[in-house]
Amino acid sequence: MSPKHQVTIPVDVLARAGLQAGDELRVENLDSGDIVLRRALSAIERYAGTMPGVWPLGALEELRSEWD
Repeated sequence: MSPKHQVTIPVDVLARAGLQAGDELRVENLDSGDIVLRRALSAIERYAGTMPGVWPLGALEELRSEWD
């Protein structure tokens, strides 16, 4: 770890994880004291499924049938 608390991740680890420059990561501290880096979720992934029941079952299909 650098004096600025920066960490260098080996290139082969980045490649296996499919990470590229500019990707966002989340840092998690586990109860064991280990630190885990996880790929940050996109806005859609963060909010998908957060409002179940807002639309009744079949509402989407009904709207789509109006397109024809």
